Amino acid sequence: MPLVEDNQCDLVFYTNPWSRGQVVRWMLEETGVAYRQVVLNYGEQMKTPAYLAINPMGKVPTLVHEGKVVTECPAICAYLADTFPEAALAPPFYDRAAYYRWLFFAAGPLEAAIVNRLLKVEVNDEQQAMVGYGNYDKAVDVLAKVVSASSYLAGNRFSAADVYVGSHVIWGLQFNSLPKRPEFEDYAKRLMDRPAFIKAKAIDDALGDTIKAAAQD
Repeated sequence: MPLVEDNQCDLVFYTNPWSRGQVVRWMLEETGVAYRQVVLNYGEQMKTPAYLAINPMGKVPTLVHEGKVVTECPAICAYLADTFPEAALAPPFYDRAAYYRWLFFAAGPLEAAIVNRLLKVEVNDEQQAMVGYGNYDKAVDVLAKVVSASSYLAGNRFSAADVYVGSHVIWGLQFNSLPKRPEFEDYAKRLMDRPAFIKAKAIDDALGDTIKAAAQD
């Protein structure tokens, strides 16, 4: 629990253990609600007509809740926080400025800056006004400042914004797409100590091992 095999479960999570589905798995574990997983391999399984009818992009993660489809990690995180308010993963409506600000900063400028750097896309001085993030160093400095300003992004209380932004930081440190600055390392450690993160990672690690073993048979 909360991962279930009941085909009647009204919360269905399409994922792959080596995808951004790890972000959504963590968020699901934070909510504490029951969900059913459907694991799709990269390639043909994500491109079948049945799955493309759910997610035309042919990628994971995808969440289907009571027949409603939600895709894109930040949208799924925000949806789960709003749909299951008892988990207290979003601030009150009147106090969501920082919550929305940093959730969408990571989904927009930060991700663009990181991906362009990984792809070795060079943005010259004249182009910086067009790309939304200016340059990689500026985006990284903004991120470092916000994660060190308080315990969590929306003040002193953990929220869905920390799941999404924190995943960027954790992966960035792991894969060297972010510099190993003390601000990032402290924030990442705080998040990785959470029971829901530990449980979600264990589930995906075990699932990955199962897929590897099956491929070797």
